[in-house]
Amino acid sequence: MKKLITLAALAAITLSLGATSASAQGPAGNGAGNAAGGNSSSSPRSYNPLHWVKKSKPTDDSQLASNSDRDKKLAANLQLAGVLPANASLEETCAPFTALHDCLAALHASKNAAIEFNCLRANVTGVQTNADLSSCKGSSDKRMDLHKAIHILKPEVDAKAQSKNAEKQAQDDLKGAA
Repeated sequence: MKKLITLAALAAITLSLGATSASAQGPAGNGAGNAAGGNSSSSPRSYNPLHWVKKSKPTDDSQLASNSDRDKKLAANLQLAGVLPANASLEETCAPFTALHDCLAALHASKNAAIEFNCLRANVTGVQTNADLSSCKGSSDKRMDLHKAIHILKPEVDAKAQSKNAEKQAQDDLKGAA
């Protein structure tokens, strides 16, 4: 019984001290004065443990070196598979694309559906390069999805299936080159 009374008294003291420190913070809470622009005597310390650890950012040179190694391996694999012409570089071919994955998917779709790559690239990116686009039908200055571009350039093929297959092949290529 004595232990129970001691435990209850200890709990009551803890609750009363917690209530006084909470009331001392004011109605806005701790740190709201700083957020509102007021001065506070406490130091600006983050209680998030993720901010305590210093992260070293990789240098740009190491990232470029790893990307160039990956791109060389990727270009060799694509040229071996006949997706990328032997005299073409991956960097120049994929320059108008915002993502390498999109470029690889367009390359595969071009080969699989026997569509001129320059026409497909112009429709997918919306960027007109200095390549000859006179044989292209339905080319526009607006960017469009791969399956729409395939459907415009070659309506007799299943554009969605071709697009899905090309994106899967592009994903496999990126995994294989990594």
